[in-house]
Amino acid sequence: MPAQALHLRSVELFERPVALRLPFRFGAATVTQCPQAFVRLEADVGGHRVVGATAELMVPKWFDKSPELSHEQNFEQLRASLRLARDTYLSDTTPMTPHQLSQDAGTAAIARGVALGLPRLAAQFGPAELDKAVADAALRGAGLDWVVGLRAGVLGDPFTRELGLHAPTSISVRHTVGLADRLTASDAGADPNDGLPVTLEAAIAHYGLRFFKIKLSGNAEDDIERLVRVSAVLDAGVPDWRVTLDGNETFASVGALDVFWQKLTAEPRLFKLLQRTFVLEQPLPRNLALDDSIARLDIDVPVILDESDDHSEAFEEGIAQGYRGISTKSCKGLYGSLAHALRVARDPQTLVLSAEDLTCQPGLAVQQDTLLAASLGVIHVERNGHHYVDGFGAAPEAEARAFADAHPSLYDASDNTVRLSVRDGRLDLTHLYVGGFASATLPRWENLTPIR
Repeated sequence: MPAQALHLRSVELFERPVALRLPFRFGAATVTQCPQAFVRLEADVGGHRVVGATAELMVPKWFDKSPELSHEQNFEQLRASLRLARDTYLSDTTPMTPHQLSQDAGTAAIARGVALGLPRLAAQFGPAELDKAVADAALRGAGLDWVVGLRAGVLGDPFTRELGLHAPTSISVRHTVGLADRLTASDAGADPNDGLPVTLEAAIAHYGLRFFKIKLSGNAEDDIERLVRVSAVLDAGVPDWRVTLDGNETFASVGALDVFWQKLTAEPRLFKLLQRTFVLEQPLPRNLALDDSIARLDIDVPVILDESDDHSEAFEEGIAQGYRGISTKSCKGLYGSLAHALRVARDPQTLVLSAEDLTCQPGLAVQQDTLLAASLGVIHVERNGHHYVDGFGAAPEAEARAFADAHPSLYDASDNTVRLSVRDGRLDLTHLYVGGFASATLPRWENLTPIR
């Protein structure tokens, strides 16, 4: 099948408030609420008018961690990025393949955002969302699911001709342990009394978890003591656990990272944890991570990039500085994820691809990001939205039920509330292989607030 050339007719932007049932703390930020962005577009594909859609949480203090900015200012940065992307993608009326549109309009939108003062990671957000919605429209127009459509060349991208895509029926959940998360019932902290697990030990018992992601604060003493406590909980509740460690840019320099890792490896209570650690994610700030080599450090797990992934050359620059992997995240751009997966596939003995999220919410966001990660061959993906937000949150019941009916393997609707179904630590992806990008239904647009 030739690549699907399409002509965008309209792009609408919406948002919906999301309230967290538990505070989520990473780095210096604590999040209790934030909006979720939605994109709905119409395009002419193959002589037919089709709809494409996507969604993504607008998380504060990740795209731009400037301490002087408020959460609301962070949200407005991402709204601005979406508006720039909408206007830029609509400005060219020439029919293009989804990948061509991303390369032309997406690149121009990022440049416009940076020129207006947005950090590149924030400037990428709008084009990343438009690209997902455009891919959805192209796949719907072709009547093919994500994996079959990419294999057929529907998006016109150069990666999938060489990249062997996967189509697994399930994937393991990697549960995030935030810095404010309670580990055991004896810990003081929030409890919404909603029947869902609050502590780490309760989440393990409830979901059957095996994989975990542990947030670091950058303070060696605090981090080591918390890791000791986390390790004890995992030992008590999980027979064969594995972890990743997330620095979230909290180590001020290569020297500070070196000191931390030396203290970590010298702590006998953490021997097992270090033996069971897959990767250390983005310990250094993005403004210096690619400027100073970490190859000389005696860190015996792969150190990977995440927040530094704000330009196409970032992975190669990181490899040259001693990094051994990178994260896939649909909020950074699906074509970047495909390119990273192909680079890892060319050197699988050295490089790793990790799959992360920004608390992807049920519906379009969690479905598209999860299938993207699974198709790239990762075996566990950070999925923590179900822990921090109860089900579909503020979405109307009819919308939640529609998603549960369309994707019954992914959701549990047995308790009068539609929630992500995590069984034995896994998500069942069987019903995500539908025409379009991982969704057979759409949000209730009339229930959303337009982003003007």
